[in-house]
Amino acid sequence: MVSARPGELDAWFKSLMVSSSSQRGQGETGGPLPTLSGWKDLPVELLLRILSTVGDDRMVIVASGVCTGWRDALGWGVTRLSLSWCKQNMNSLMISLAHKFTKLQVLTLRQNNPQLEDSAVEAVANYCHDLRELDLSRSFRLSDRSLYALAHGCPPLTRLNISGCSNFSDTALTYLTCRCKNLKCLNLCGCVKAASDRALQAIAQNCGQLQSLNLGWCDEVTDKGVTSLAPGCPDLRAVDLCGCVLITDESVVALANGCPHLRSLGLYFCQNITDRAMYSLANSRVKSKRGRWDAVKDGLANLNISQCTALTPPAVQAVCDSFPALHTCPERHSLIISGCLSLTSVHCACALHPHRTGRALMPNHAY
Repeated sequence: MVSARPGELDAWFKSLMVSSSSQRGQGETGGPLPTLSGWKDLPVELLLRILSTVGDDRMVIVASGVCTGWRDALGWGVTRLSLSWCKQNMNSLMISLAHKFTKLQVLTLRQNNPQLEDSAVEAVANYCHDLRELDLSRSFRLSDRSLYALAHGCPPLTRLNISGCSNFSDTALTYLTCRCKNLKCLNLCGCVKAASDRALQAIAQNCGQLQSLNLGWCDEVTDKGVTSLAPGCPDLRAVDLCGCVLITDESVVALANGCPHLRSLGLYFCQNITDRAMYSLANSRVKSKRGRWDAVKDGLANLNISQCTALTPPAVQAVCDSFPALHTCPERHSLIISGCLSLTSVHCACALHPHRTGRALMPNHAY
């Protein structure tokens, strides 16, 4: 636990108070600022303003240990906290802090070295019921206990990053989605055991507001799971399927047809993807409800098809021509085709003559 050092805090806060006073000059009523007898007499509003100016979560934690008044003030006023700077003892630190910061809405516990254990996540779930965003990435020691605790204690979650948490099972993830139905962003990168077709079907059934899903390197995911997402999560904007080696064109076709707001798609090393998937993307949103072909106002802005060696230039060029936000030029590299030597002839509109900026749609294929 971080301990407060009153002497150091006294000098530090006095210097900040002088700086704050010199910048504002006068109190909000127009008169001189009141004289404070000590740093414990700081008004709550000024304390929160100073700490937000410092922008150092370590000082926030130290300040919470100064006195009961400061602890209570910070407990009500601090809504964002990161412990990613903590190189050791993050678990015990989080356990000691959870009951102080009950109004947290954003909590980052990302680690370089695994420290966090289930007991810390359970403490967060027990006290931080307003939590909206949680980053637990690279928490290799966590088990299903953590997901069950979050499901019960933090149902308002909208963003959850558990990338690299390789011990979670699809049973626990399925249970979480049944309780946390407001999820909009979910990062499952590397969660091989959790990200199964069964779990994706549960996500599709329970999390209809989902906008971003990262399934990178979840190599047991198949078309069965991905195709269920499109009807269940039509608001998807970003889907990362990099390294999902079992998926085929069926997954891309389903996303292209069922997710009209799709802006980012990662297909790196998905070597079963063929031209059929590209043509489905190219033709996905160019046909208006009135049945005429219109220029695309939005649509794909990022597409990674590196190492998709089965693709041919005409199919990829069709996608590039359909979505003006896709670029192959170095300055705006958003169509990534590295490792595909056959695609070197594909270029975005800004790299070619102006007449190429028009739509060069390919015929609809049977899909």
